[in-house]
Amino acid sequence: MREDAAFALGRLDAHAQAQRVATGELGARDLVDAAVLRAQRLDPALGALSHRDFEGARTRAAALDAASPGPAFAGVPWLAKDSLDHPGMPSRGGSRSRGDAPATRARPFVQRLDARGLVAIGKSAMPEFGLMPSTEPLLGPVTRNPWSPLHSPGGSSGGAAAAVAAGIVPLAHGSDGAGSIRMPAACCGIVGLKPGRGATVPVRGRHAIEDLLVSDVLLSRSVRDSAWAFAATHADAARPIVRGAGARRLRIGVVEENLRGDPPHPDVAAALQGAADLCAGLGHRVERARWPFDGAAVDAMLKTLWSRLALDAVDLATASLGADRAERDLEPWTLGLARWHEARCDVAALERAWSDLARLPGLFARMHEDVDVLLSPVVRTPPPPLGHLAPDRPFDVLFDALFDWMSYTPVQNLAGTPAIALPLARNAHGLPVGMQFAAARGDEDTLLGLAYELEAAADWRADWPPLSVASGADFAR
Repeated sequence: MREDAAFALGRLDAHAQAQRVATGELGARDLVDAAVLRAQRLDPALGALSHRDFEGARTRAAALDAASPGPAFAGVPWLAKDSLDHPGMPSRGGSRSRGDAPATRARPFVQRLDARGLVAIGKSAMPEFGLMPSTEPLLGPVTRNPWSPLHSPGGSSGGAAAAVAAGIVPLAHGSDGAGSIRMPAACCGIVGLKPGRGATVPVRGRHAIEDLLVSDVLLSRSVRDSAWAFAATHADAARPIVRGAGARRLRIGVVEENLRGDPPHPDVAAALQGAADLCAGLGHRVERARWPFDGAAVDAMLKTLWSRLALDAVDLATASLGADRAERDLEPWTLGLARWHEARCDVAALERAWSDLARLPGLFARMHEDVDVLLSPVVRTPPPPLGHLAPDRPFDVLFDALFDWMSYTPVQNLAGTPAIALPLARNAHGLPVGMQFAAARGDEDTLLGLAYELEAAADWRADWPPLSVASGADFAR
């Protein structure tokens, strides 16, 4: 396939690419070959892929072409996150402590995507174990924002968001334990839905904290792709796909301050006001709102549980590798966060965190009796420069910077409610500033219906970053 044709295909969303196969214009192998070519041309500048399985993808696509008839999305390329087990590819989780042995089994999440014809061409880059919101793992690669190579794409699903924003693939897996889908979506100017707790089929092995905090779905550039991906991986296999804007006018509450009660950066505040005005102009009732909880308590809860994930990772690496190698291979941030937990989080702190966590769903349920959707920033500032959230910065400096920046999105993970990041603004420097809309538990359909409406009113699908398929096939020459 010629480069210009491969780049033209990359400007289509997953639905449009699948249609080319459905009409017989192209085969599944053609879609995969085009994605491989785009990855080869674009990724050296982006660092979005942590593993390439191009030949394996071609083999899977050829098998789809041989089937008659094939699945509806036969050959549509996607990326699995480096933490997601996909047969034939390693699951390193962005860490030097993990080996390259390929996974041998697929859990139901991957099985669902395989059954619908999607073909993974590789793995996307992520920070070590997903424990920070910028994709700069010491294992490599450092992922660059396609809107500016000097800025972060966010994290932890930063490689996924950068690849989708650049047009390498139309879909990429993201997992979200404190904002790890929504933050990179906001930084890269794409759509990032975080499903509510338990909405999708199993993705990984059981874990007491991850089972409550982490949600998974596919990032995309179009609402119809995100709606399809949510239905395709939903726990109810018969879940219908939301296919258009909702007719009901919503009560939208706008929250400006973060968990600490601090205001956002002026660029983010301006984007928030713009989003509120857009919603009001569409006939929704928009008013100021407040978080239905004590922000300081939720911030403390987050730090207790988040740091426990780091301690678990260190304990696991120590048990499998030995203390000396674990200390050598794990990143300073992971080790420091584990030590912080050991020093500050005793049994009483854990008990308090679990008790506070148990109260949050009820608080949100009562709030959503009066407010259908909460509108807030995704993160406190526009995308930060690379290095600002690097894992080898001094721990105390990084600790404050990290929890200050990701101080909006963790609330929905702790409460188990769904939220979506939409690319509604860019600042004067051209960097995306996404906005977050959150709804009651089980009300993803309201978010998707609103997202369709906002996509039609402020269509972002024609907006492409400088490092993308829209730059032409000679981009990397």
